Amino acid sequence: MKQDHKAPPRPDPESGTAGDDSISEEKSLGEKLQKVLAGAGFGSRRMMEEWIAKGQVSVNGETATLGMRVFEGDLVKAERRTMRVGEREHAARVLLYHKPEGEIVSRNDPGKRSSVFDKLPKLRGQKWIAVGRLDFNTSGLLIFTTSGELANRLMHPRFEVEREYAVRVQGKMTEAQMDMVLRKGVELEDGQVKFEKLEDQGGEGFNHWYRVMLKEGRNRVVRRTFDALGLPVSRLMRIRFGIINLPPRLKRGMTAELGEGEVGQVLEWVGIDSGKAELPQRKLPALRQSDRSPTKKPVRDSARATGRVRRAVPADAKKSKSGVKH
Repeated sequence: MKQDHKAPPRPDPESGTAGDDSISEEKSLGEKLQKVLAGAGFGSRRMMEEWIAKGQVSVNGETATLGMRVFEGDLVKAERRTMRVGEREHAARVLLYHKPEGEIVSRNDPGKRSSVFDKLPKLRGQKWIAVGRLDFNTSGLLIFTTSGELANRLMHPRFEVEREYAVRVQGKMTEAQMDMVLRKGVELEDGQVKFEKLEDQGGEGFNHWYRVMLKEGRNRVVRRTFDALGLPVSRLMRIRFGIINLPPRLKRGMTAELGEGEVGQVLEWVGIDSGKAELPQRKLPALRQSDRSPTKKPVRDSARATGRVRRAVPADAKKSKSGVKH
């Protein structure tokens, strides 16, 4: 007769014995529920806290509460999905998408506009988390992952992950303006902003191109900065996020999933132990060699491609056999 898989007794750190020395203090205290859910790809920690507060999460059949900790063997249910704490988790996945203009980075839109999530591969038991956002009229590199912890490391302001953009503006910056955005900064309604890098890329006629780099992701910060200088942005494209570049052969509306080796590099770079040290460290043109810390400036180097590129097509359509190559 098949026995039910029941969660083991929840340990009590106050009643430990000499035989409990092999159990680490961290394990004996459990892990925060929202951290476990985020790490399993259910969503960001903030989103998980909202789910818990609304009573949408249960642990071993009981409604979870904020601040609750879970232990190995606990059965967690959230949004019609179930996971058992401590079981082998799904490997983190990272997907690159070349977002065209005219799409929103949201699953719900009252205006029924086209969403980037409509173009992504379907998942079972996991969920794509967008690493930051791009405006409706902004194109370029958009990163998705199934790891809430990785998404948090890439987005949180304290990690100061670099974002690089190609910007076309109406007009041309003066030397004084270029010096101001690099040294003094430009005052916006939500605080001051400074560019870490600014390169004049030239232009023709009334339009002029610049390449800018900054370490924050405030809403429409690049557009608002140029608007404050009297230079309206006519085109904006993100070309790099951290150590990940927009692959040159990744056309608009196409996706490219990183292989296990590349994902391991990204995890290592943000300081997450991937547990995949034995995997070959081959690189995509999308990945840049860099120091391990995301707060240090990457080096402009890349190697041979190993990831697959495909067009964003319905699941029943044929997959593209083309690949990203250096």
